[in-house]
Amino acid sequence: MAYLGNAPARSFISFERQVFTIVNSQTAYTLDHSVNNENDIRLVINNIVQEPGSGKAYTASGTTLTLSAALVNGTDEMYCVFLGRATATNAPSAGSVNTAAIADLNVTTAKIAADAITEAKIADDAVESEHLNNNVISGQTELAAEPADTDEFLISDAGTLKRIDYSYIKGGGRNTLLATQTISSGVSYFDMTDVMTDTHNNYLLAFHGVRFSVDGSDIRVTFFTGSGTGGHVAGGSDYKFAYSEIRSDGTMSTSYDTGTSFYRPNKSGVGNGSNEAANGQLQFFDMRGTIKRQMYGEVHFTDANNNFVSNWSVGGSDMGDAACTGLRLEAASGNIIAGTFKLYGQE
Repeated sequence: MAYLGNAPARSFISFERQVFTIVNSQTAYTLDHSVNNENDIRLVINNIVQEPGSGKAYTASGTTLTLSAALVNGTDEMYCVFLGRATATNAPSAGSVNTAAIADLNVTTAKIAADAITEAKIADDAVESEHLNNNVISGQTELAAEPADTDEFLISDAGTLKRIDYSYIKGGGRNTLLATQTISSGVSYFDMTDVMTDTHNNYLLAFHGVRFSVDGSDIRVTFFTGSGTGGHVAGGSDYKFAYSEIRSDGTMSTSYDTGTSFYRPNKSGVGNGSNEAANGQLQFFDMRGTIKRQMYGEVHFTDANNNFVSNWSVGGSDMGDAACTGLRLEAASGNIIAGTFKLYGQE
């Protein structure tokens, strides 16, 4: 009979029969075609139709046929007829399934290949905060140093995401860290070389927890004018300074030195007890210029008599026109056994 429209999706085929080779003591056999369950086949053993189902003669699932009891080769015979293959469904042709043929909410994660979602498939402004894992930052490689000026940060500018270079937010400000020296074992002195450049003219040396091996020792400072430890270190009588001191026992004193070979920022010495240390800061002015170098310092410490002491000092040095490149810090006697020193360039 003729018909209008597309060809039917199904076509009639004959029932298919499969004859099995009996294996002694075996209850599982392989079907030629996959089935939903045992009701899709009719099983005949020794010309007797068997009852399907759990607890009955047999069950079937996929391509596995399971008998409730094993048969004997040469004695028993078995075949099945595929009832479920009386009709067949033709597979749709390539490219023929459109979105209308797929029910809503029926494309599952298992049907999407890993890493298959491209940027083009994600709408602008579609990724919300709830889709970000809490390790979106902590899970990345650590930058274990100060960022470079061109390193970028993500910020919200009045609700609009923008990127910004570190150079705009690092502050810069008055002080730029140039060198750090931490003392953990005894040294009579240490150097900070080639740290003073034309980038800065003034410098700040901050220190804390400075301890000495000898009771009553103090810090002495000298400068380099050449590369490395070259140039003027502690020469002649170039240094002049004065200081004022106040102690917790109520005494005060002032003094000065002229024509020395070093700058000493504190008048009295620091105690060498485990709980006695010096803290403070020294400022050095016009270290890259051609005028006489000028210095100012504040040092706070505990002395050998368990007095809390504060020193203020001013001074300078005649070192000609050579620009300073670094400095040396040393103990007046014994060793420096602890302390942290940080040198900053000042704008």
